[in-house]
Amino acid sequence: MTRLGKWCFAFTLLMSFTVSAKEMHVVSTVHPVNLIVQELVASVGTSETLLPTGSSPHDYALRPSDLEKVNKADLVVWVGPELESFLTKLLADKKNAIALTAQPDITLREYEEAHADHADHDAHAHHHHGVDPHLWLGPDQAIEAAKVISTALIERDPLNRTRYEANLSRFTASVTETVQNLKKQLQPVHKEGYYVFHDAYGYFEEAFGLNNLGHFTVSPDRRPGAKTLITIRNTLKKSQVKCIFREPQFSPAVIHSVVNGSDIKIGTLDPMATDIAAEQGGYVRFLQELGYSFTECLK
Repeated sequence: MTRLGKWCFAFTLLMSFTVSAKEMHVVSTVHPVNLIVQELVASVGTSETLLPTGSSPHDYALRPSDLEKVNKADLVVWVGPELESFLTKLLADKKNAIALTAQPDITLREYEEAHADHADHDAHAHHHHGVDPHLWLGPDQAIEAAKVISTALIERDPLNRTRYEANLSRFTASVTETVQNLKKQLQPVHKEGYYVFHDAYGYFEEAFGLNNLGHFTVSPDRRPGAKTLITIRNTLKKSQVKCIFREPQFSPAVIHSVVNGSDIKIGTLDPMATDIAAEQGGYVRFLQELGYSFTECLK
């Protein structure tokens, strides 16, 4: 090989190494979505959550450090304007951003007007309508989202296609197995009636055929009004309600006030997976924790 040939060969190797060595960095807006993403970039790249623990995507205010994270990311994964409206303008023209609710390959559910209405007679302007953005609570939707995200990763980092595909395959298999186990676990309690704090669990409830009788508020940022609480109290007297679920991010006082004097149990559901570490198996643990919470309170 000539000296020029050797130089070209060495340069090609160096360029190949440089391209491969740059790790993909993904920013997900909310922690549960990051639990999915971090499985897909395992051993290939890195991921982080934009919103701090305990903050609500419904009313978050971006900080300068958040803007920096978004601008430096190779890929930004957000649910969509239905959840993180504060990002709509910022991400509108960004080619490195994926809005999951805009993906035709993800099966989204629509809020049912009648269902969203029956616990909020005094909050007509606050009824939910359109797409339910809490898609990470659906195992099928999580797998569909993982496929969409993997495709985007491979487009941006084709040299690591094999590893992304292997990660997706492992994630899909683990979620599928967990769903089968949860179906057996939840079968004995799936007819038991319950209330949830806010209307966020439709995807999970549909996946496992659970019996949601209603919710306190359509959005966790809005405290239910007096008429709503009276309506719920009356419903609790007439219905076979086994459990009411609170959320760790919000004061349980309002729930205790309607349960007072009854034998209805209080459980906890955490749709934001606050206590689940971003590590391999994190999303599956999130599903298992939800299943355990339902089983324990409804049995």
